Amino acid sequence: MKITFLLTSADTMGGTERATMTLAELLARQHEVEILSVFRTRSEAFFDSGTVRVRNLVDKRGPQRPVRSAPAGGPDLTAAHKRLAATPSELIRPEWESAFNRLTDLELADALRTIDADVLISTTPALMAYMAQYAPEHVLTVHLDHRVSELRGTSGEPLRMFTSAIDGLVSLTERTREWFADTLGDCAPRLATIGNALPDGFRPRSTLETRTVVLGARLAAEKQIEHAIRAFASVAGDRPRWNLRILGDGPRMRALKGIAGQYGVADQVQLVGSTPNMAEEWAKASIAMLTSRVEAFGLVLVEAQAAGLPVIAYDCPNGPAEILTDGQDGILVPLGEETELAAALVRLMDDDALRHEMGAAALANVGRFTDSTVGQEWNRLLEELAAYRAGGDRAADKARRRTLQAAADAQGGIPAAPVPKGVDRRQSDVAHKAQEVRIEAARPDVKRAGGQICLVREDTTPFEVMQDNLDLAVDVLESLGVPYALTPTTQLRHSIAIDSARRDAFLTALAERYRDEPVYVAFLNARGAILNTVLAGFVNPHSVPLACTTVRVFQPVLTGGGQLRVSGVYGCNVDFWKDTEDDETTVTFPGGNRYGGTLPRAELAKTASIRLGERDYASFEAYTKTFVEQVDFPIDVVYTWVDGTDPAWMARKERTQAEHGILAAESAGASARFRSRDELRYSLRSLDLHAPWVRNIYLLTDDQTPDWLDTDHPRVRVVSHREAFGDTGRLPSFNSHAIESRIHRIEGLAEHVLYFNDDVFLGRPMQPESFFHGSGAAKCFMSPTAVPAGDPSLDSDLVFAAAKNNRALIEKEFGKTVSNTFLHTPHPLRRSVLAELEERFPEQMALTAGAQFRARTDLAVASSLHHWYGLFTGRSMPGSVSSAFVNVGLREHHVRLHRLLAARSHDVFCINDYHDGDVPEDEQADALAVFLASYFPVASQYEKGSVRNSRLVHGAR
Repeated sequence: MKITFLLTSADTMGGTERATMTLAELLARQHEVEILSVFRTRSEAFFDSGTVRVRNLVDKRGPQRPVRSAPAGGPDLTAAHKRLAATPSELIRPEWESAFNRLTDLELADALRTIDADVLISTTPALMAYMAQYAPEHVLTVHLDHRVSELRGTSGEPLRMFTSAIDGLVSLTERTREWFADTLGDCAPRLATIGNALPDGFRPRSTLETRTVVLGARLAAEKQIEHAIRAFASVAGDRPRWNLRILGDGPRMRALKGIAGQYGVADQVQLVGSTPNMAEEWAKASIAMLTSRVEAFGLVLVEAQAAGLPVIAYDCPNGPAEILTDGQDGILVPLGEETELAAALVRLMDDDALRHEMGAAALANVGRFTDSTVGQEWNRLLEELAAYRAGGDRAADKARRRTLQAAADAQGGIPAAPVPKGVDRRQSDVAHKAQEVRIEAARPDVKRAGGQICLVREDTTPFEVMQDNLDLAVDVLESLGVPYALTPTTQLRHSIAIDSARRDAFLTALAERYRDEPVYVAFLNARGAILNTVLAGFVNPHSVPLACTTVRVFQPVLTGGGQLRVSGVYGCNVDFWKDTEDDETTVTFPGGNRYGGTLPRAELAKTASIRLGERDYASFEAYTKTFVEQVDFPIDVVYTWVDGTDPAWMARKERTQAEHGILAAESAGASARFRSRDELRYSLRSLDLHAPWVRNIYLLTDDQTPDWLDTDHPRVRVVSHREAFGDTGRLPSFNSHAIESRIHRIEGLAEHVLYFNDDVFLGRPMQPESFFHGSGAAKCFMSPTAVPAGDPSLDSDLVFAAAKNNRALIEKEFGKTVSNTFLHTPHPLRRSVLAELEERFPEQMALTAGAQFRARTDLAVASSLHHWYGLFTGRSMPGSVSSAFVNVGLREHHVRLHRLLAARSHDVFCINDYHDGDVPEDEQADALAVFLASYFPVASQYEKGSVRNSRLVHGAR
């Protein structure tokens, strides 16, 4: 076969380049191999190969230009090349890979369309995107991802967008392969796991008697080398003969030298820079270390093992646990645990026999990564793909995958499967996986997703799952008769505490009770970091990590037709309190509690209970208080909504426009504000899912009611504009500023209100404290968007005209000038503040209420003026919220929908559209419909006929 590797640059120093060159030379023993490098950046390659030809496309050793020769006598294309190099790529987004441009688009397209190869192997997601779109149909296409793909973020988006069009996807670790399987599902091509190969050649071995610890890595933040220095420093004083040698260059060289000096080990810690021959350096060492935050494979571990070194490594995603066997050829330390890192160093420094035993095991283990083993795995894969191509099913299967991909793209794209935080990579042990498979096979209501088996429960919410997880732990404790206390915190999840003396009994009973259930237990340290996670049935009190102070019990749940996964972040924490050292009068809580790190023993006797839902939970009296930041007052929600397709409403609007002399063409730009795409239905779903604590919901509308809304719901009330306006303003009103100015006149409305436009959604579970302080103050969320200077008459955009009118009022009343607007979020309001605004500024408020269409005299009351006035009168306070804004009318914003769905990482988001967008209205509606149905798949209790409506409102169970 002729095999071509795609590299961004073959002549730079990096892990991907090094591993690719090694693999290319390995395969060149049996195949014709070349490397197609997009960029040439230097005259001499860092990794020189005498057997593999490198072909470059674009020369970057000056102004970018194609490497291929221009036709003799042709025009000078230098200026054209310069313009192309300065123009962003049309195929590769900058957040995927910033190096590519229109020049690389053209050169890669030409090279790939005409490539003379049997197999193409890409090495980055961006290159895979090029390959998937331009490779000839007969060429086998394989992507080898060199990083922890599940943690890539936006640079990994091509992996979910183009993989369906290629033939094979190779990961370096089994864990990443499983993530690909979970994420891609039926869109996945052939998946395989093949580690990097150890470069061939003679390798000296260590005597293990040199009293030297070696760490080899680029001196960058993600390598966390300061952890190694601090851990070494904590034990070096008693072991003056030992040294720590750090090999590598990078931006943190000076800082790391400073840390070594600060901890008094500058003489024992040597930062010696990079070296051309790491094999000799490993042979000089007795222990190898790796402290990376993330490591796709960790080839340096394999190189260290080849020298017969035991390795101490953080159990980070993903490679170390798939290379090392903890306790046999090295020691895996929970990520970030410097104390355990130091303990592992002491263990190997002080025990010569153990060091030699582990070194011998490491040498035996490294055989898995020899060039012959890795070469066989690659050859086997390529032979399988070639046979598959010859068999005749390849084209049909690829077409099927592309169809599924297109269907997913129509719904916002393939979302990334969640990555369970802190999952113990040692869980890949056969028994643990086998138990997951057995439970899934035996239970029709259990399905694997996100790397774990999940309970399938339709029509549930994160808040309901949180209480179910609380019950998982409490049921065990109550069955044992073990005293516990519900200990409310500022976190969403529930937390309980028990005496550490009862920990083992609790964990044993937990394992027995949930042995055949999809229930997991995560072990946490005092900082709340997850050390590892196992099925509850695999919990063994004698193997709990040393640093564990808390366990988190949870059952992952799939709901909404499998589109929404409620994961371990919503589990119940069980803290273990212990006796306080040197103080018999108190007990210590891990991570602290609302009263600090300790609680007087006398408080343990003051038992009480807290009611959640329909169940009472034991607690201490100290935790039943209402703390200063806690909201204990009712919060209502007000929506303003209109159905712009209602014929009666449209007729009213046209008559009113005619009265004002407004032509239909003149009002076209405002039509976007009145489009109804069922956003209200999904915004209410977001409330039901993520804010069940709201009291009542008021829908302020022009005598319109959605046909799907259950108006008999006791917490829902439709309010006519006529009721809110009363004898004020002028109806019918088509001015949102005017309608918003009447919110406070709704009868029965609470003092504390969240005002929603129907295009605003809660993106994840929220607490009332996100919007109000326990003192009653409303929070407001400042936007970076500036209000332009000048008079309102200068603005064609009436939104800014209203903002300028707000500014004039604040300047007049308080002598301060405002320059910013507020974010598109739910607006926390005080009813009394709104009423006071009407009393204090009657003329301006009357002008706003009386304007039937937006006018230059408007005030933006609910979205801005309330907040400024509240800040100056002490009834509002600055707050913060994670928010996103999507203009669905702009095609470039549609990728944001995909990211919102994939990450679900924003508290709130707004999806709006402008009249001058570049996406047709029908396409906008389709994109929005599939996105909202995917993000909020669970019908709310406010919808007629929904399961939640029947269960919660009408009593059906």
